[in-house]
Order: sequence, then C-alpha cells, then structure tokens
Amino acid sequence: MSENDIDLLAINTIRTLSIDAVQQAKSGHPGTPMALAPLVYTLWNRVMRFDPKDPIWPNRDRFVLSNGHASMLLWSVLHLTGTMAVNAEYEILGKPSVTLDDIRHFRQLESKAPGHPEYHLVSGVETTTGPLGQGIATSVGMAIARKWLGSRYNRSGFEVFDYNIYAVCGDGCLMEGVGSEAASLAGHLGLDDLCWIYDNNHISIEGSTRIAFTEDVAARFLGYHWNVLRVGDANDLERIEDALAVFRKTKGRPTLIILDSHIGYGSPNKIDTAAAHGEPLGEDEIRLAKRAYGWPEDAKFLVPDGVREHFDDGIGRRGAEARSRWEQLFETYRSQFADLATEIDQMQRRELPQGWDRNLPSFKADPKGIAGRDASGEVLNQLAQNIPWFLGGSADLAPSNKTRLKFEGAGDFEATTPEGRNLHFGVREHAMAAIVNGLSLSKLRAFGATFFIFSDYARPAIRLSAMMELPTIFVFTHDAMGNGEDGPTHQPVEQLVSMRAIPGLVVLRPGDANEVTEAYRYILQLRHQPAVLALTRQALPTFDRSKYASAAGLARGAYVMADSPGGPPQVILIGSGSEVPLVVDAYETLTKEGIRARVVSMPSWDIFEHQPQAYRDSVFPPDIKARVAVEQGSVLGWDRYVGATGQIIGMKTFGGSAPLKELQRKFGFEPERIVAAAKEVLAQK
Repeated sequence: MSENDIDLLAINTIRTLSIDAVQQAKSGHPGTPMALAPLVYTLWNRVMRFDPKDPIWPNRDRFVLSNGHASMLLWSVLHLTGTMAVNAEYEILGKPSVTLDDIRHFRQLESKAPGHPEYHLVSGVETTTGPLGQGIATSVGMAIARKWLGSRYNRSGFEVFDYNIYAVCGDGCLMEGVGSEAASLAGHLGLDDLCWIYDNNHISIEGSTRIAFTEDVAARFLGYHWNVLRVGDANDLERIEDALAVFRKTKGRPTLIILDSHIGYGSPNKIDTAAAHGEPLGEDEIRLAKRAYGWPEDAKFLVPDGVREHFDDGIGRRGAEARSRWEQLFETYRSQFADLATEIDQMQRRELPQGWDRNLPSFKADPKGIAGRDASGEVLNQLAQNIPWFLGGSADLAPSNKTRLKFEGAGDFEATTPEGRNLHFGVREHAMAAIVNGLSLSKLRAFGATFFIFSDYARPAIRLSAMMELPTIFVFTHDAMGNGEDGPTHQPVEQLVSMRAIPGLVVLRPGDANEVTEAYRYILQLRHQPAVLALTRQALPTFDRSKYASAAGLARGAYVMADSPGGPPQVILIGSGSEVPLVVDAYETLTKEGIRARVVSMPSWDIFEHQPQAYRDSVFPPDIKARVAVEQGSVLGWDRYVGATGQIIGMKTFGGSAPLKELQRKFGFEPERIVAAAKEVLAQK
C-alpha cells in the first residue's frame, strides 16, 4: 500500500468511526469530524510531539479541540494512537484511554467517549471543551504557562520546556466574546508557541454564517498582531503540514491558520448542513458516504488492518523518541540543576514545596482592623515567595484588588519578560478565568482577580474549572455593599449564592484578616478543587483571638467563635465576612443582658457540609431552634441553617448608592437589628 493510500485509509477510519458512533448514539455531530479528519490526522501523525504511552510527560505538545461538539475526532485519534489511561495520581494504568467499545457507546453513560471532551474523565484530553470559545481561551493560558516555564527552567543546552499548543476552533469559537478577549491578549503577549486552526466551513446551527457572521476574520487577527495563514483545501495534507511548519518558524506572534472546509465532505450527495452538523446522517446517507470513501457500506466501527500500525509508526514512534530524548536530557539537567528539577517534579504532582506556608502573616487584634483585600495582598506576596510557580493577576484592577506581587524579582509577565509573576489580563474577566484554567492545566498554581460583581463575566470558565477539578484560585474583592456610593451595579447580591451553587467549588468569605490567612492556607492545599475568595473593600476589625476562638476554625467551614457563659446557648448568631463583626457586637449586647448567645463564623458552606455530622451538630445543636443568620447577600439557602423558625437578615433587593453606614442602616445590617431579631426568635418558643 502506498503512503498516500495508507494516509487516506487512516483518515477515512477517523471519518467512519465518527459517522458510526453518531448514528449508533442517535445523537451528535458527524459533519465536522468528516471535514476535519485530514487536519487532525496530519497534526497528530505527522507533527505533534506526543507519546501515547505517556500522555502526561511534561514537554508534550498540547492539542485542544475547542469546537468540542466534534469530540469524535478526539476519541478516534486517542483510540487509534493507543493513548494510555492515567489516574488522578498521575499513574499510567496500562490500559487504553478510549477503547473501541467506548466509541460504540459514544455519548452513553460510563463511556470514555462522552459528547464533548472531558478533562477529568478521559486521558489525552488537555481541557474540557463544549461551551464555544472556552477551548481557545484556555489555550492562551497554556501558551503563557509554556513561556513562563521555559523562562524559569530552561538553561543553555537544556530546553526542558519548548512544546507548542495547537487549538482547533470553528465559527462559533470566533463569534464568542471570550475568544476575542483571549486572542487580543495572546497577540499583545506575542505567544509564538500558540497555533489556532480555524475550520472555516461557513456553517453554524441555524445555517450559513452569512446570516450573522460576515466579518473579515483574517483582518481581525492581523489587527490582533497574529500571523495569519490560509489553507484553501482541508483535504490537502501537504499544505496543512507546510502551514504548521510555518507556525513553528514564526517568532513573536501567535498563528491563525484559516482552513477552508466543507462540512460533511466525502458524500456524493449534498448533505443538509444543519443535519450534518447536529444530527446523525441516517443509514442511506452513511452508505453513500462510505461508498465515496471506498469503504464497505455495511461495516460498522471498522478499523482496517494496518491503520493502528500506521499510527504506531507515526506519532507512536516519533512521540516515544521525543519523550526518551527529553527524559535523558532531564536526568542530566537534574544532576546540574537539582533544585530546579525538584521544583518541576513537585509542580507536576501538584505538590507544594517544603515550608510553603512559612511566615504567613498573623494579624494583631485591632478594632480598626484591615480590609480583607489588604490582608489578602500580604498573604499573596508571602505565598508567591514561598512557592516559585505561584503567579497570577487581575483584570485591570490589581491596585484595587491588592493582588500585585511586589517582592524583588516578581516582575510583570510581558512578551519581553516572560519570567514575570504578575499577569495583566486587561479588562477581560471571562478570558482571565479561562486563562487561569490553562495555567492550572499546565500545573502552575494560578490566581485571577476582579470585583466580585464581575464574577458574572467569569462564571462560565469558573464552572469549567470546577468540572475539571482544577486547583485554581479566584480572588474577588468589593464583596458586598462596602462599595457604598458605587451603587447597585457594583454591589453583589446574588453572586455569592450563585458561586455556592457550583458543584465542587469552594467558596470562602473570611470575617477578618486572620481568617483571610487561614483561607489561603486551606486553599493552597487543595489539589482537585477550585476556590473563590470573597473579600471586603472596607476595613474589618481584627478580632482578639485570645478572647475569641482561633481563626484556624475556618478550615472546618464554620466554627464556634464565641459561646455563651454559664450554660448552653439559647440563640445562635451566624455571620460571614463583613457581618461577623456585627454579629459579635450583637452577641456582646445579648450577653450583657443575660441572654446566652453563640457566635458562629461561617466563611464556607461547602467546607462545613463536608464535615462529619457530629461536628456539624456540635456547631448547630439540633435542639437549639432560635437562630439568626446575617449576610449582605441573597437570603437564598440560609434557611438550611436557621430552620423554619429562624430569621435571615440579608438582601431581597439590589443595593443603593450611598455611604456604607447609610446603606447598612437602610437594609438592617446593624447590631441593634440583630439583637432585635434574636429576641424575636427567642420569643417564638
């Protein structure tokens, strides 16, 4: 069999596996896999440095399928290349990541061939994609990470990090705003390790893109300072390979390859574009397509002899050789740069260096106190000095978020200074969150920051972070009405409960500076969970921890901060964040009046819900029904802690534009109101 024949046989295997899987599932998108099979084949079998036998070796090229509805492209190549499965402890399991049986059960329960690429479920998937634009935005984070890793760890003769990132995208990815945000930043940073391949097929779900998307994409990306190439025929393997070679030689700019394709290519009949994009072809159309490919028309899930061997001789051999050379290089590197090699080892396992939490600030009791954002800035700067691969930045708000790393050598990450630890995302909250995901997928510990109200812009990527089980950190300041005169547009109400609603996301709202320190201590030990910190703009009193319980109780989500003298409590007062001082003031008043009260600081519902039932009952004894919860956010959800007879002092409307004290008075966030509520719930007994 000639080389051209085996190439075409492999490509048509990808196509027919995709067609058959979608048809069997009666669900999916066969058109894009049919059209892009030549691209994916060329990229994987001729270009990428990726070893299927070790799909997590650190210097592998990354492949991102941003148009994730075409997931059968990925399942086909992962199967045909024999990519091995890896567990959560980074152990290679000696079994395939995607079996032919998984493909037969495409989109079915427990199959390793789900409807969209899922990072935490299938080895060989570099990031979860599906929401369009997320994949390409995340790839920018991967490209930033590669630049940073190379800058810190590469030495003369030791290019331990020099991989490339390839992302395949479609019209939808380029229409989504997050893709534009990320592309703009990538061009500014000159990320020449990044290549997007745009499937220019002129089709979206509603039909031809002429109805909504007629811009000059090439001109737009030239304006972003990208290198733009065009391949006029998606079936021309040589031109695709040549374009990818030009990308690898291009310096100082990311590359966009515009690939002209026709969805559903290969069928002699005109395929209805909407059906081809979002529905099975149907048995008659499948037979016609297979006939055009020279394929047995009634064969299902056929992998002809020689196809797997061809991939073994291509990406298998090339990837194994590249990994072997890298491992030999790294052993020599280890002998000369032992400390740096140890850092790389720890980073890859998501471990932390010894002494990572040394010298974290401890704040003295102070009734005037310090703002949550200021305490956070102090902790961040110490953590970044202790953890060399800890970095991040803000969406143009670092001076206000207090997230700038100021220690000597921190620096700014820019095109000419890729060693910098301060990232400047610009006013791009959505791209920032996706980029933080990309940094984390590259094993860096990364944070992004903005005002809490703008978590709405970042939410889709935060949700994916939770889905992928990444230890990302999102620092949100200006967490409530402390914004005062800025008014309702800048005062979060529903954001806190909406973040708590995301499965697997740890949400923390510390009540004073020492709780901020303990929050970071908790978060940095997470390996498979993202975290959100909601911090105040205004100063909060720093509690005297010789009088009140240690802030280390934060690690249990909620803890008894002050208890009733002389007997069990009659009423429980619960607060988070800036409302903890109000609750403490109310407690002191009640205590003086002879009412036995308990203060519970509750910075995290999620952490608390994962505590043993005995501990939860010790904080909230089931027989004590008189309870008051106080929080400057939506009341939704607090009923689980106060019960049917308790009271919730919270927000049922948006805020207002006025000084903070006036707003607190208007909405009932004052100690006197809490005292009154406590007496009201006690009177119900």
